[in-house]
Amino acid sequence: MINLRTYGYRETAVDEPNIPGRVIMQQRELYSVMTGFGEAQAALAGSFHRSGAETDFPAVGDFVALRYSESGTSMITKLLPRRSKFSRADFSGHAAGYAKNILEQVVAANFDYVFILTSLNRDFRVNRVMRYLTQARVGNGEPVVILTKADLCEDFSEQLEEIKNAAPGVPVFAVSSHTGFGLDNLSGYLKPEKTLVFLGMSGVGKSSLLNLLADENLMEVRATRREDASKGIHTTTHRQLFMLPSGAMVIDTPGMRELGLFDAEESISIGFSDVEELFGQCRFGDCRHQSEPGCAVQAALTDGTLLQSRWKQYLTQKREDKYVENKTAFIRERGELHKSWKKAHKAEKKAERRAR
Repeated sequence: MINLRTYGYRETAVDEPNIPGRVIMQQRELYSVMTGFGEAQAALAGSFHRSGAETDFPAVGDFVALRYSESGTSMITKLLPRRSKFSRADFSGHAAGYAKNILEQVVAANFDYVFILTSLNRDFRVNRVMRYLTQARVGNGEPVVILTKADLCEDFSEQLEEIKNAAPGVPVFAVSSHTGFGLDNLSGYLKPEKTLVFLGMSGVGKSSLLNLLADENLMEVRATRREDASKGIHTTTHRQLFMLPSGAMVIDTPGMRELGLFDAEESISIGFSDVEELFGQCRFGDCRHQSEPGCAVQAALTDGTLLQSRWKQYLTQKREDKYVENKTAFIRERGELHKSWKKAHKAEKKAERRAR
């Protein structure tokens, strides 16, 4: 028997004959679930497809109720409460048949730390890190920024300082999976029953770091020439949870070309609290922070206490979050309207049959 507590399970009522389990991998419509009896292959019960809510579908890291089958495919019957999740806005339209929340794609669930990886080369972008930080705060995870490929950068003090200035209070570490540099700084997060999720663009070194922490080649890593290291090569093709020798778990994710913010208003306010504090100092309550007299934002931009880059990051994230919020509301309302039309049509047909 396997003790699910080692996989981070906290007692949650599960109705018999179901048993609890944790999703450790998803490939298309088939899930691998760790249970007290070991790993089981499972599919979703029909109730998930009838619910019409894609965000209620299990993601890697989720705890679920499972109708266990020893010899065949088990059945996931219920999604257990999440304590954290990382989502992104999904603009692909693949879920266009759903009536609500179709813009949210849950990437991982039930983690303690969010490791945001970006490489110390020409691919380094503070704006990208800030987007990940904003979305990490939405999902109730503790963010940590990991600057990879330190062996390819002679002096990374400037990049470290940029991140620290842009995200005060967020831990930032430079590491090298090739030399092992900086790995000691991560030991405080690699505790038994703790779960980390690795996030970042393709080629930033997520799989390499995972292999180093696991002390074995869990994931394929395709080599790049030193002069091409900034480009990176995408290797991870699916999300999967791995158990490390330390007893900690890592959810490795495919690289994201785009990270769309979702439901991020509150986390933007937390991440840019220094910016929003200035709003209360403006002369006019309806100040647009453009050319109005007595604008504290413009004054801070002029004297350098607020950097132009940080102000632009704030405006960009606010605009995107507003767009996603309006788009989601529109889709939700359209779905409800469609349901009401369908219900009225059925009632009309029923009345016609009775009248015959």
